Amino acid sequence: MPKVTYITTDGTRHEVEVEKGYSVMEGAINNDIDGIVAECGGACACATCHSYIDEAWLDKLPGMDDMEDSMLDAAFERKSNSRLTCQIELSDDLDGLVVHVADNDY
Repeated sequence: MPKVTYITTDGTRHEVEVEKGYSVMEGAINNDIDGIVAECGGACACATCHSYIDEAWLDKLPGMDDMEDSMLDAAFERKSNSRLTCQIELSDDLDGLVVHVADNDY
């Protein structure tokens, strides 16, 4: 199983294993990671799973589609490394992914 390190807004690191095929958001929800709210349940309709992907991993992720890009416009403090974690499916290629959770409790 791929490992993902979630770094919450208070700086706490959580390294967890997430089953292949699950989204980064589902991995956070299943492991009680604070800050990934996921109000829409992963439908790319709310931006409450917004996170910042560690720069070293950006080129390894699948590209962002227009729907995710549009939804990120509603996210608080969008940055160049912003992604919706519901749109990132985990695979062996993403083993070790580092995700900085954004402030989604607004």
